[in-house]
Amino acid sequence: MKRRALRALTAVLAAVGSILMMSVVAGPARADVQICEKYGATTIAGGKYVVINNNWGDDTQQCINVTSSGFAITQGNHNKPQNGAPGSYPAVYAGCHYANCSTGSSLPMRVTDSRFAGIQTSVSMTYPGSAGVYDASYDIWFDPTSRTDGQNTGAELMVWLNHTGSVQPVGSRVATVNLAGGTWDVWYGNSGWNVISYVRTSPTSSISFNVSTFYNDMLSRGYVQNSWYMTSVQAGFEPWVGGTGLAVNNFSYTVGGGNNGGDTQAPSAPSNLRASNVTSSGVSLAWNGSSDNVGVTGYDVYRGSTLVGTTSGTSYNVSGLSASTAYSFSVRARDAAGNTSQASNTVSVTTTSGGGNPGGSCRVTYTKSEWAGGFTANITVGSASAVNGWTLAFTFPGDQRVTNAWNATVSQSGSSVTARNVDHNGSIPANGTASFGFQGTWSSSDASPTSFTLNGTACTTG
Repeated sequence: MKRRALRALTAVLAAVGSILMMSVVAGPARADVQICEKYGATTIAGGKYVVINNNWGDDTQQCINVTSSGFAITQGNHNKPQNGAPGSYPAVYAGCHYANCSTGSSLPMRVTDSRFAGIQTSVSMTYPGSAGVYDASYDIWFDPTSRTDGQNTGAELMVWLNHTGSVQPVGSRVATVNLAGGTWDVWYGNSGWNVISYVRTSPTSSISFNVSTFYNDMLSRGYVQNSWYMTSVQAGFEPWVGGTGLAVNNFSYTVGGGNNGGDTQAPSAPSNLRASNVTSSGVSLAWNGSSDNVGVTGYDVYRGSTLVGTTSGTSYNVSGLSASTAYSFSVRARDAAGNTSQASNTVSVTTTSGGGNPGGSCRVTYTKSEWAGGFTANITVGSASAVNGWTLAFTFPGDQRVTNAWNATVSQSGSSVTARNVDHNGSIPANGTASFGFQGTWSSSDASPTSFTLNGTACTTG
């Protein structure tokens, strides 16, 4: 959510890159918004697209200038080895990425949906000669489930319009094809999910294509499955050296001309929004569902004017809030054509002080997406007091086996699992949180763990 997503020659480094796309959402976009925060983000086109700075792989400051139709890198001083991972992936996207969703995209969407064949996207970019070493690429994600948060585990489609220096996609070159008005080298690799990259043999600064054009080619090679869902369509840059001046001038994404068979009727507004379980860092929200002439597909949850998450149900747990702080929330419904309802009533809450964290000094939230024989899990660890270096331990009640992880080093012995922080998230501030996730397999039971310890101290759950 993928990113946050990023790829390079070294698969391991590429996998690390993609999982660090944890966006900090800013307020609603206006022309010329400057973002220098490492994971800062905002929306444009009335929330139709999200723009992310996503300086995930470097400690040098990167800044982007967000316009009404795209963005430009105004400061980028990366100097990463060209045989490793890039420094960042500033991008604009439609869909969902780590629970940060744009509005009206109809994503996630199963690729067998009749509308999938009509999904079209376009981008125009600027590549100044002084920009350094980079690739300019689309990053399009697919998952076995209709997930809106966490790391996608199906396939990642990258479409490289241009690249400089000696950088290459993950994996190795397997074919050359003619698609979408150009000739492309096809690369395949695996980073815990299939990574398929189409590298244009002659660079271009603009392109317009149907996503299904590339997807059908991937399908014919056995790299994707028709039971999967597309979750996001992203366009941006992966700079290794420099980056200043690279720009997305315009980005578009449409689904079958913008509506589903002419459906322009929005759902009714959600009602009776209410809050419960207010803590120093979170709150539980619930509401009465909306109605629609075709069908409601999901709900967008807002903190003020900022989209904080999306769900297909009528409840949502908000996390990552500050202690002793007032917040207001509202919810909007979406239908299959991307029509959005009016906002629900607004509910206001004030989080408790740090000492009001119920159940002890730490709290763990465990959420999972499951399919036959496999699953992904995302874990959020909250601490009432500051933590410098953490180890989370728990036991699987079922026969799960962890196969890969992101944002933590995870080891398993029998049913016992230990997760340790990585460099970028070892410090948890007082009343703050850290998150990580993993993918695994199971045979007879995928029951969720019921108890956790943080640095040896028992935590509450939920």
